[in-house]
Amino acid sequence: MINNSKKTVLITGGAGFIGLNLTKHLLHLSGYNLRILDNLSEQIHGKNPLGNERLRSVLDKVEFIHGDITNIADIKKSLDNVEIVVHLASETGTGQSMYQISRYVEVNQLGTANLLQAIAENETKIDKFILASSRAVYGEGLYNCKNHGLFIPDSRKEENLLKGKFEIFCDKCNEVAYPEKSSEDINPKPTSIYGINKFNQEQLTLNLCNNMNIDSIVLRLQNVYGPGQSLSNPYTGIISIFTNRIISKKEIFIFEDGKETRDFVYIDDVIDIFSKVITSENIKSYILNVGSGIPTKIIDLVKNLGEAINIKPKILVTGEFRVGDIRHNSADLKKINSLFKNFIFTPLDIGLKKFCEWVKNQQIKEDHYEKSIMELHKKGLLK
Repeated sequence: MINNSKKTVLITGGAGFIGLNLTKHLLHLSGYNLRILDNLSEQIHGKNPLGNERLRSVLDKVEFIHGDITNIADIKKSLDNVEIVVHLASETGTGQSMYQISRYVEVNQLGTANLLQAIAENETKIDKFILASSRAVYGEGLYNCKNHGLFIPDSRKEENLLKGKFEIFCDKCNEVAYPEKSSEDINPKPTSIYGINKFNQEQLTLNLCNNMNIDSIVLRLQNVYGPGQSLSNPYTGIISIFTNRIISKKEIFIFEDGKETRDFVYIDDVIDIFSKVITSENIKSYILNVGSGIPTKIIDLVKNLGEAINIKPKILVTGEFRVGDIRHNSADLKKINSLFKNFIFTPLDIGLKKFCEWVKNQQIKEDHYEKSIMELHKKGLLK
């Protein structure tokens, strides 16, 4: 039953990892009618999505529409009387995007276009549109050459990668360059289909919302992890993938030399940022990085996971590289710290302990990890 005294929030992809956590959080605030649009994709939710206790626990408290972001009729139905849209529905994963191009473009770009088209035609005035974007829009991000200063590199050259030269080199002097934190102000230069998708989503969203006087907030998420993340989807969430492998005592294949870095951000912190953006009347239009701001080497991540689970991981550093992958990235958090007065993100060691405690109580499923590796080899995307 819709309460007309409350604002109605539509969460596309609301049954997913971030979406479900956000839904549960907003239910505790008691100030919103919540509506979820989700297609319950098998890759994410498995063959029996309604068997997920976390999802079942919210279904009687929200309006759930089993529909697809690529279906305009489903979208129009979901927008009825909506005032705030949180757009999470997306195909995710750099590797898979490089060979399922049409699918990624259909869901991420056309799906977003469908949603915006429906908003443009909708009789209800949308007040706020929040887009979950990705650090993938930056590509390699910002680098510093000791001889030539700051620059944004193109994709790494295959000839260097094949020789095991994985770092970024200055295109002027060919010296090794060093990563800087990527701020929202640098020009995006995505290196994968997924990154291109997300940047296109941003441009579509900002353009329409600006022209229709809708507040638009783009959240560029780093690598999000935490309880509730799929342990069987091999294309997203390397922390969950690696944890599953460690518990199953299976080998973990680490690409390149294991010294590539990522910025990991705990799910509760991400939900807190979404919540602040949704509930604040003063946040109008922003592009914001959401991350810890701390780069972590992948090989160190695996070792830390092993310590948190108390199982020594079986590690194989392959020296192979995946087409479309970046070398390093971490978020510049000056803007979000200024907006939210020095927001404190959960340290990785504490987040990993919380995550691993949750994992210990889960039924370990087949992870399809090795199948995904074989698929990348077959497509010529892992070399």
